[in-house]
Amino acid sequence: MPTTAAADPPRAASAGPADPAEPISEAGRRVCEADYWDDWYHRDDILYEWNDGRLEEMPMSDLETLLAYHWLLDLLRRYLESHPVGQIVAPDFGFRLAIAAGVKIRRPDCAVVRTDNPQPIGLRDAAYRGIYDLCIEALSDRTPADVRRDTVTKKAEYAAAGVPEYYILHRDPAQRAFYARTADGRYAPIPPRDGVIASRVLPGLRFRIGDLDARPPLAALSADPLYAGFVLPQWQQDRDLAAACRAAEQRADAEAQRAAAEAQARADAERQVRELTLRLRELQAQPGPDDADA
Repeated sequence: MPTTAAADPPRAASAGPADPAEPISEAGRRVCEADYWDDWYHRDDILYEWNDGRLEEMPMSDLETLLAYHWLLDLLRRYLESHPVGQIVAPDFGFRLAIAAGVKIRRPDCAVVRTDNPQPIGLRDAAYRGIYDLCIEALSDRTPADVRRDTVTKKAEYAAAGVPEYYILHRDPAQRAFYARTADGRYAPIPPRDGVIASRVLPGLRFRIGDLDARPPLAALSADPLYAGFVLPQWQQDRDLAAACRAAEQRADAEAQRAAAEAQARADAERQVRELTLRLRELQAQPGPDDADA
């Protein structure tokens, strides 16, 4: 990755004793890009992004927002299993944006690289060297700055870098947003139809916005016409096959019962014929009045 030289400013004195169990944030510290990739990108105590020479700590979303995020992530995985048109990268997988506002290294909560992206992603890569086709962020509203970070700053950066679609998820429906990049390089909201968002970059991927709150289980989605084409399609096919087998068995049972009833009716009719024939013979064998007079 290209480097950007920068000096480290003096560190401010601590306002009080630090808890040794709590990692100390280095947000705002100036580091060059090479040092970021070497020393800061792989840290596991605090995750940092890099904003044109400065470290930015990645905020944490609340549980309810994360539940909506994970539901959509699971749906996205099911879609790509049945429509292998792309690859989900690991959460917080960094990519480099060289835009007019400077060089940024962002780590979306979720991202997808299409198989036809000019920059393939390697299985042994630890960061992505191209521009993602879809970025998803789980919004943190801990501070106004955190909200602005995803809804304004990253939105502008992703659009400028050429990310075709950008989703912002949150527990509050009013804070959610789904954008597609226009020909002039800006994001426009994806208009929902009957409450359904349909991806343009991943054809066939669609979801009800309300399901981010309800979060129905996969078994229910596989029977829903909106999702049945890509959520557990083999399960749906197996279920349809099992239903067809049960219907065939029921038809066979009904046919067997009908055949048995016909056979019983035929046997009853034959028995009646035999009984009537026997009765007729008995009547014919009895002496008539003329025979008695003789």
